Amino acid sequence: MARARLAGAVRIARWADACLGPGRDEAGVDGKATLSDRTAARAAHDLDLTVAQARADWDTARLTGLVEVHGDSARPGWRLRAWDHDDSAVLRGWVALFDAWPLVCPEPEGHESAAVAEVVSAMPQVLSFLQLSAGPVPVDQLLDLLRQRVTELRTERCEVPYDPASGPAPVRAPSIVQQPVSGPDDTRTAGAAPDAEAPRQPRPASRLALASVASGTEVGPAAAAAARPGDRTADGDGRVAAPAGPPAEVEAAALVPLLDWALGALASVGALTYGDGQATLTPLGSWAVWVKLEQICVAAQSPAGNIEQSAEHMLRGCAQLRPNAARAEYRAWLAARPVGSAVAELLAAARGDDALLRGLAFEALRVVGAPAEADVRAVLDEPTLRPYALLWLAEHDGVDPEDAHEVLTREEATWLWVDTAAAVADHGEAEMLVRHLETAVQPTVPALLDEVRAVGHPRTVQVLVALAAAHPDPALAKLVRRAAFQVHTGAS
Repeated sequence: MARARLAGAVRIARWADACLGPGRDEAGVDGKATLSDRTAARAAHDLDLTVAQARADWDTARLTGLVEVHGDSARPGWRLRAWDHDDSAVLRGWVALFDAWPLVCPEPEGHESAAVAEVVSAMPQVLSFLQLSAGPVPVDQLLDLLRQRVTELRTERCEVPYDPASGPAPVRAPSIVQQPVSGPDDTRTAGAAPDAEAPRQPRPASRLALASVASGTEVGPAAAAAARPGDRTADGDGRVAAPAGPPAEVEAAALVPLLDWALGALASVGALTYGDGQATLTPLGSWAVWVKLEQICVAAQSPAGNIEQSAEHMLRGCAQLRPNAARAEYRAWLAARPVGSAVAELLAAARGDDALLRGLAFEALRVVGAPAEADVRAVLDEPTLRPYALLWLAEHDGVDPEDAHEVLTREEATWLWVDTAAAVADHGEAEMLVRHLETAVQPTVPALLDEVRAVGHPRTVQVLVALAAAHPDPALAKLVRRAAFQVHTGAS
């Protein structure tokens, strides 16, 4: 379904790769990431589309990350490169479009931006209710839910009616669903897309509790009980008909065009069907909402409580955790932030002076998976990160982790050995440093010392001094100390 929905965007992205790449003289984009008139006309001609269709497909390609615009040229995004062989890239591309639904269709005119923002903020609960319903839901019921959710948002901001004579009007606290939230067994993150063919559905007993955490809110009264029939109607083409009556109904009437816009935009990206007075999530939309709810649960269950910390502080908090617990913490931390900024923050932490954080950062990037590939490739020219990046890319390409070290040159392997030894010296025990000596690629200690001196790692002296102090063999310890002295003084 995702491939079919994005077929037009993929087609124009591949056209752009051929015609708008750097160094080509053809018409390009207009510098604002949109097609210039000349380029749109040419794309329409080459692809047998109307100009409007070409522009729409181009916008979709940009929103899904299939193309990246740089100045007046365009280049393919990583998703386009992975499109034919990676189903998870396809799903993530569609989720990116799903997340961008407010940008797909122009918002209705005559409404303040604050009102539009309230509806956008309230739609996750509407979508959660649609997912819970697992079938068609009358639009007037969704309108009632939207009105109540907007009221709750205003209440949270203390925007309550105030009468100078009688004081502020009493505010009814939103209902709270007293049901424990249990996390899913197979959590997903920004880098771990679910199976493309059979999206997993939640257990019925836990679905209402999951919905209660959508957007950090409790399930409101409209999500827990059916709406009152007869309050409002829909017109013949399924659009919401404006009600009239008491103040609550007048407030709902103002939301009618905004709900119509939101449902129409979500329908245009393939998340739901909308017509005949009702809305229904598509299987793709139902899966996407479930993934969003699941990510919220993952973020809410951060085992070590590092979810709000920076990448550096999170990695330090994970240093004493067992591997499985650390991966759970990485998943929780990643689920709470956009994948792009998370990857950038992890790489920034890896560039620091702490070798332990460098290794842990790339462990966290393994949890991210394919979305981090382009950023990891971009650091191959950085000597400090290159060995880690090469191992990451080898494992990402399917190389067995036990054999991944074979992609490193002798010099890169030696540099990585010193960097890992620095992490052990700073944070581990002496016995660990001695055992680390056995992992060197060199067959003898003198050969290792010769190559360690040549590799030029900034921590070489400290590592050798610590190794000499920890090693139980006096003769070998003396040899290592001599090597440390030679590096320190620059002697050969």
